[in-house]
Amino acid sequence: MYGPGRDLQQGLTIGPDVVKALRPHSGNVFDVHLMISPVDPYIEAFASAGADIITFHPEAGPHPHRTIQAIKAAGCKAGLSLNPGTPLELLWPLLGDIDLALVMSVNPGFGGQSFIESQLKRIEIIRKRIDAEGLDVELEVDGGINFDTAPRAIAAGATVLVAGTATFKGGPSAYAKNIAALRGGA
Repeated sequence: MYGPGRDLQQGLTIGPDVVKALRPHSGNVFDVHLMISPVDPYIEAFASAGADIITFHPEAGPHPHRTIQAIKAAGCKAGLSLNPGTPLELLWPLLGDIDLALVMSVNPGFGGQSFIESQLKRIEIIRKRIDAEGLDVELEVDGGINFDTAPRAIAAGATVLVAGTATFKGGPSAYAKNIAALRGGA
C-alpha cells in the first residue's frame, strides 16, 4: 500500500501531479475519488494540486470523521464513498458533515462492469435521508452508468453521475453525443 514517505504519484492512476497539470486547463470541478488506504497522508497533496472535492471510503482509515475534517481544513469539499457491500450505517453519523455521498453501483476495480440493481434502493434510501434532514449533500452514483441506468439512477435520487465506458464508446467523435444522451438530450 502507498503511505507516507513514498512517492505520492507512484502507484496511483491519477496522482496529484496529474491533477496539478490539468487544473490550469479546466474550470470544471475536480472530484478526486481516492480508493487508497490510508487516505489522510494524500489529502494535502491533492488539495494543493487543485482538487475541489476529495472523496474516500470509510474503510480506508480508522477515523472517517477526522478524515472529513482534514479534507475541509485543506479547503476542499468532502465526499464519502460506499461500496455495494458497505453498510449504510457507516454513512448516517457522517451525513451532516459531508458534501457528497457516493454510491458505487459496481465493485470498484475496473471499467465496463454491469450496474448492480440493488444499489437503486440504496440511492432511494440515502436520498430520503438527505431530504428528511434538509442537507445540502450531492448524491453521486458511479459504476455501470449508461443510457439505460442513468435515468433510473436519477429517478432514484442521484444528482451526479459518473460515466466512463458509456462516455467514451465510439471514440472522440462520439463523446459529445454520448454525454448528451446520458443527460437525456439525445
